[in-house]
Amino acid sequence: MSPLPTKVDEIKTRFEALFGRLPTTVIRAPGRVNLIGEHTDYNEGFVLPVAIDRAILIAAAPRHDREVRLYALNFDERTAFSLDRIERDEQRAWSNYQRGVAHVLQEQGLPLVGMDACIWGDVPIGSGLSSSAAVEVATAYAFQTLSGFELDRVEMALLCQRAENEFVGVQCGIMDQFIACLGRRDHALLLDCRSLDYEHVPLPPPAPPKPALRPPPRRKAEGLGGTGGAAIVVCDTMVRRGLVDSEYNARRRECAEGARLLGVKALRDVSVEAFERQQMGLPEVVRRRCRHVIRENQRVLDSVEALRQGDLAEFGRLMNESHRSLRDDYQVSCRELDVMVEVAQRVEGVYGSRMTGAGFGGCTVSLVEAEAVGRFRDQVARDYAAATGIEPGIYVCRAEDGVGI
Repeated sequence: MSPLPTKVDEIKTRFEALFGRLPTTVIRAPGRVNLIGEHTDYNEGFVLPVAIDRAILIAAAPRHDREVRLYALNFDERTAFSLDRIERDEQRAWSNYQRGVAHVLQEQGLPLVGMDACIWGDVPIGSGLSSSAAVEVATAYAFQTLSGFELDRVEMALLCQRAENEFVGVQCGIMDQFIACLGRRDHALLLDCRSLDYEHVPLPPPAPPKPALRPPPRRKAEGLGGTGGAAIVVCDTMVRRGLVDSEYNARRRECAEGARLLGVKALRDVSVEAFERQQMGLPEVVRRRCRHVIRENQRVLDSVEALRQGDLAEFGRLMNESHRSLRDDYQVSCRELDVMVEVAQRVEGVYGSRMTGAGFGGCTVSLVEAEAVGRFRDQVARDYAAATGIEPGIYVCRAEDGVGI
């Protein structure tokens, strides 16, 4: 990751060169990786994401008119729109996230001022680390800061989700925007996507490897990171997908059909035991989709309990089980994701590994002993490239705070 202070100075300098004045604020909103609980959010279930130390930065200053001028450093592109006439921009599609956020904030009755904004990010686009939610949340926070209104962070997450659903056209759940708003450093966030009740689950930072005269005895770590130390490592397959063009919306329809046939509001309402009794009455494809979601909800709850008990071996086992379910029942994996998981699971010192995000490409997440991180990076990069011909991106991540100045 690029050092954040360096990037803050750089984005301020670029802003001044573009707009002829200094920005009045710089906003940071994080990407996220979901440790476990995939495709459960829009089924009103449970998820366990962390905000990560890769982020979107927006340097901004208010205007005295209703114009919003945007410049994206990553694309070297600019666009503009009026707050009095917000329309989609098919030529600069990256700006539809900012446009959508402005649209829903105004629909909510919030008074927006125009702004000049310079945007940069190191969340890989299309990787499954939720760059889109980070952009939305950073934009909402920038408008709040410049316009002077107050907005509860849960409400901010809901409005950003609405912008993506209604304006951008992706029927995402609430998880990505929620963790971008409410992440906490060195914690995961257990979120009930129906009630929006949440709990910050402590994740002690990874302990650095320590030299020893002889190997220490194996024991349970005291939480994620614990005495033995563990790291969250994200591996980017470099295979990109667009959610709108994927089968994401089809999975939502299949889950809704399963809930209807099972006579419940959402799959969240079906226990594993009840599903086992009723599953044979479902069409095969719908049965597979339901089996993943229902069991994945239970895996999230079991994973949190494993963290509380300091049982990283059990947490890793549940991660591995989650990937098999996403691959076989939900069918949202791809060859490259499967290869990445397989080579990761072969490395000594890996507790577990799974695809993360919507699927069809993007990233995996692995839980790795601190002492094994160097070996993991070398072996996974070598074996993945040998199997696919692709050089992966590998990021050792830390859980970070949500959006802020």
